[in-house]
Amino acid sequence: MKTFIKVTEIWIPDRQRTQLEFGSGLYGALSEFKAASEQQHFAYDEGLPGKAWSQGHPVMLTRFEHSYFKRTAAAQKAGLTCGIAIPIFSGDFLLAVVMFLCGDDEDHAGAIEVWSNAANSDSLSVIDGYYGTLQHFEHLSRQLAMAKGEGIPGQVWASGMPVLIEDIGQPAIFVRGVEAQKAGITTCLGIPIADHGQQTYLMTFLSAKATPLAKRIQIWIPDAQGKHLICQQGYSKTNNELAQIFETITISKGEGALGRVWLTGMPVITGDHEAEYNPELDNLSTMLAIPVIESGKLKAIVTFLF
Repeated sequence: MKTFIKVTEIWIPDRQRTQLEFGSGLYGALSEFKAASEQQHFAYDEGLPGKAWSQGHPVMLTRFEHSYFKRTAAAQKAGLTCGIAIPIFSGDFLLAVVMFLCGDDEDHAGAIEVWSNAANSDSLSVIDGYYGTLQHFEHLSRQLAMAKGEGIPGQVWASGMPVLIEDIGQPAIFVRGVEAQKAGITTCLGIPIADHGQQTYLMTFLSAKATPLAKRIQIWIPDAQGKHLICQQGYSKTNNELAQIFETITISKGEGALGRVWLTGMPVITGDHEAEYNPELDNLSTMLAIPVIESGKLKAIVTFLF
């Protein structure tokens, strides 16, 4: 299955915590780009990961040419045209930067958006976005303003929690429902990223059934007692009994990949070389897990399974 996201990376502070170094990554068949990436380092405000660190919120580059992106030649060779860097903070201190890299493709329908409100504003708007070939949908999206509680961005803002909607083709559910239907977009995932007092930032990921964000997406939350993680929601193009059984289990702090995210607050990528995650589940052998942290506490974990 083709997925909308081509490359996923995690960049972490080095021992001195003054530079970012390569933590882990999923590159598929892009072995040359992987080799060009693994030796990189980024100082504060350097490159896309360093820029997300210094600005304290998601940063996007929709073209690499003549930009501060440090791997332009390797990205072009790999067919990558867009990068999104998402910083994970606990208070003032950076834990990691998660990177998504995408490529323009006529067969891929989808978008990634960064929403924010101007200082003291009571509505959200798109401050940056990658829409691939969906020019009309992009034009409409950049004109919108969403109040707290309105639409998926407003729901994320009001709840401070991830929101996953599987069928966004209805305007009652998704403000841009009609246009989403025309563009072939069916699924939307919203994730809160940063809250700087009067200003909030969140991401929305929109994808089509033919080219989903990932093979499976899950939202995990601590249970009412704060003792275990439970799967609040899971979505994939093809559901099966094994996946449903998997999502009824509970996970303790420190147990497996997800338990490690809960214990440390660090995003995690697992590959099929690690036995701690179930690679046999629907042939899903790799996973990215992103924590949602507020006031130093874990509120949720969003997982992308590839």
